Amino acid sequence: MKILIRKWLARSQVFFILWCVAAAFGTYFCMYAFRKPFTAGTYGDFALWGFHYKTVLIVAQVIGYMCSKWVGIKVISELKPAFRQTLIVGLIVFAEMSLLFFGLVPAPYNFIFLFFNGLPLGMVWGVIFSYLEGRKFTEALGMGLSISLIVSSGFLKTVYFQIQYFFPGLTEFWLPSIIGLLFLPAFLFFSWMLQLIPPPTESDKILRSERLPMTGDDKRLVMKNFGLGVMGFVLIYILLATMRDFRDNFSVEIWNEIQPGWDRNVFSKTEAISGLIVLFSVGCLSAIRSNSKGFLAIQGLIAFGILICGISTLAFSYKWIGPFSWMVMLGTGMFLAYTPIQVALFERMIALFKIKANAGFFVYICDACGYLGSVVLLFYKEFFMKDLNWSAALTQFCYVLTIIALLALGFSHLFFSKKTAQDFQKKGALPDDEIIKAARPDSYVVR
Repeated sequence: MKILIRKWLARSQVFFILWCVAAAFGTYFCMYAFRKPFTAGTYGDFALWGFHYKTVLIVAQVIGYMCSKWVGIKVISELKPAFRQTLIVGLIVFAEMSLLFFGLVPAPYNFIFLFFNGLPLGMVWGVIFSYLEGRKFTEALGMGLSISLIVSSGFLKTVYFQIQYFFPGLTEFWLPSIIGLLFLPAFLFFSWMLQLIPPPTESDKILRSERLPMTGDDKRLVMKNFGLGVMGFVLIYILLATMRDFRDNFSVEIWNEIQPGWDRNVFSKTEAISGLIVLFSVGCLSAIRSNSKGFLAIQGLIAFGILICGISTLAFSYKWIGPFSWMVMLGTGMFLAYTPIQVALFERMIALFKIKANAGFFVYICDACGYLGSVVLLFYKEFFMKDLNWSAALTQFCYVLTIIALLALGFSHLFFSKKTAQDFQKKGALPDDEIIKAARPDSYVVR
């Protein structure tokens, strides 16, 4: 069976793309079953150190997740293909064991297990993307990751409420581990699918550069040459990741404020609409074979997404649009800006400048800083915005994000535009057209 599948993957590009998208989507979607369902609970009967207990739980998990991202800067950037499968399965088993202890240990002493739950999960994305990067269709292959990132949380909240409805005896502390166990077989199946994906072809290496494990010297050289421009993207990512986490973790509270009596299926509806739009937009980037044009197009898409966030929030504040439209537009704009940074921006940057690096290194720098921003916002809300409701905090943060992110994007654009000109003049790098010509052409991909 494995031999037959590998032959099909080598012969048919359509089958290869569909297989990769399904494997990435399924694996990452199932990972969220171990991470997000607990946020559907309110934990209203508990408090710790004067904080809402749900805030304590979210902060504990986010700190674990953030630590995972810092560790991932080294682990993922240096990961060798032979160890991918063992690592990803071990990470999920550790996360599920933590959820079991979260149910076993009485509150409020069980919050520590959400820290341990987040500790391995932050590295799952990097393992999955290591199977997909460095290919001429990476943006299309990354659609699986993109769509799962967008729709999983809303869908899993719906699953949480459905299980709670049919099994009212299950407490908020046991539901997360039950949902994790339900999705474990599917996770193992999809991770098996990932393992069958063949390595990049010679054509992929010509168009997108070969991706190799990085050494310490490689990382220092990359940051010396490109660090200033990368930091602009990191700042944008911090703001987007913070808003994404805040909107997602407190979505129940936000909906209670903006539309009392909301339908419990609203999460899957809003995220499905956003997901389809983002899926199409990011997938289209694969049709641009020129790395310089693709890099520029990605920056344009990020700017467009940021503007949607700001404009939709302004429209909702003035009651020009309703709660449902706002949440759909906010989610769409946020992920139009957030997703390309994860699956396309650094992929194109590496290919354009022929950097000895992998996308995981840059994305994990972004993620590590991004989750630090999430923790800071949570504490800021608790200490300085106690009387401000959740939706108002989200609204104010959207305005801040729009202004700062556009300025940071402008700075990074100028930095890399100058770097592109210098690189081609001083190093004699091949123009995109010659690189494209050197690779085997594909009839369904255009420049």
